[in-house]
Amino acid sequence: MEKQAGAPLLLPELSGGHSRGGASVSSAVFNLSTSIIGAGIMSIPAAMRVLGVVPALLLIAAIALLSDVSVEFMLRYTGWSSAPPSYAVVMGDAFGRAGAATLNFFVAFTTAGTLVVYLIIIGDVMSGSAGAGKEHAGVLGELFGARWWTGREFVILVTVVVVLLPLVLLRRVDSLRFTSAVSILLAAVFMLITMGIAVYTILSGTAKMPQMLPDFSRLSSPFELFTAVPVVVLAFTFHFNVHPIRAELSKTSEMKSAVRISLVLCSVIYAAVGFFGFLLFGDDIMPDLLTNFDSSSGSGVPQALNDAARLSYALHLMLVFPLLYYSLRVNVDELLFPGRRPLATDTRRFLALTAALMAVLYVLAIAIPSIWTLFQYAGSTFAVCISLIFPGAMVLRDVHGIAKNKDKAMAATMIILAVITSSIAIASNIMSSIGGDGEGVRTVAS
Repeated sequence: MEKQAGAPLLLPELSGGHSRGGASVSSAVFNLSTSIIGAGIMSIPAAMRVLGVVPALLLIAAIALLSDVSVEFMLRYTGWSSAPPSYAVVMGDAFGRAGAATLNFFVAFTTAGTLVVYLIIIGDVMSGSAGAGKEHAGVLGELFGARWWTGREFVILVTVVVVLLPLVLLRRVDSLRFTSAVSILLAAVFMLITMGIAVYTILSGTAKMPQMLPDFSRLSSPFELFTAVPVVVLAFTFHFNVHPIRAELSKTSEMKSAVRISLVLCSVIYAAVGFFGFLLFGDDIMPDLLTNFDSSSGSGVPQALNDAARLSYALHLMLVFPLLYYSLRVNVDELLFPGRRPLATDTRRFLALTAALMAVLYVLAIAIPSIWTLFQYAGSTFAVCISLIFPGAMVLRDVHGIAKNKDKAMAATMIILAVITSSIAIASNIMSSIGGDGEGVRTVAS
C-alpha cells in the first residue's frame, strides 16, 4: 500500500526519474516559481511594517536559504523506495505509513487553505471587501456599480467554472508550464506597477518613508516581531510540488539548480514588492496588499493603474491555482483511497474527486468573510512542518545512514528554530486576538 502513497498526479510515462520528452530547467523554474509566488507575497509588506525593512530583507534571505537546504535534504532521500518519488513516499520511507499520512494531511490542509484564500482574494479584487471597518471597492463595482452579477458569489462561481475547472482537469503537471510562465510574468508586472506607483509618490512628495528597523513603540510586546517569521515561511512553502516537477526533467540532477534559481528570483520579487508596498502605503497596509489598490488608496495616481495592479495579480492567482490544486487532489486521494491505482489513470475517481474538491473550495471561499480568519496560524503550524521540521526530521532519522554530522547539526538547528519561533508567534497572535491590538502579522497563505 505504501508504494502508491503520495504518488505525483502524472500519467505513467511521466512518473519516472526520466520523463519522455523531458522538460528543461527553465520549465522547472517557471513551475517552481509559480508554486512559491502565490498570495503570500501580499503579506510581505505587512511583515516588513512589523520588522522594519532591513530585518525583513534578512529574514527573506534566511528563509530562502533554509528552503534550499530543506529541499536538498528531501532530494537526498529520494529514490531509496521502489514507489514513484514523492514527498509523502520519502516521509513514509523514514516514518512508515503514519509519516506519509501525516504529510498527506498537512499538505492537503495547507493547499486547501491556500486555494480558498486565492478565491477570496479574487472575489475581493473583482467585487470588493471590508477590512478594519473600511469598505474597499472591487474593480467591477467601481466600473458598473452594485449589480447581481458583480457580487462575489457570482464572480467566484464564474471564475471557478469558466477559468479554473478546465485547467484543473488537465492530468499532467507539465501541461501547466506555459500558464506558469505567464503567471510569473504577471507577478513581475505587478511588481513593476507597484514600483512605478511608489516612484511616482516619491517624486510627488507623498511617499511614506518606511522604517528601516523595528519601531518598538508600536508593539504591545517585542515578541510580536516573531509573527513575521511564519508569514515568510509560508510564502516559501513549495516543497509538496518539488517531486512532480522533478519528474518532468530529463536530467533529475538539474533540479537543485532549478530550485536555487527559483528561490533567488522569488526572493527578489518578494523583497521588491515588500519594500515598495511599504513605501507606498506605510501603516495603512492591509493584510492583503491588493486591498490597498482601490479608489481609497490615496496614492494620487490614475485609478486605472491601481486596477491594473489588482487585475494582474488576480489573474496570476488564477494561473497559480491549478498547480497547487494538483497537490491537494493527490494528497486527499491518498488519504481517502490508499493503495488504489494512480489517480490519473482512474477517470471516474479523478472526475468525482475534482468536482467534490472544487465545490468545497467554492463554498469555503463564500462562507469565510476574510482571508485570515481560519488560516492565520497555518504558517506557524503546517507550513513550518512541511518546509523545515519534516525535512530536518528525515535527516535526524537517517534510515539509510547517509547523513553527515554537519547535516544532522543543520537539521537540528532548523527544527529548534522552527519550533521556537512558531511557538512564540502562535502565543503572540493569541494574545493579540484576545487583546484586540498589537501589530502582529496576520498570515495570508502562499
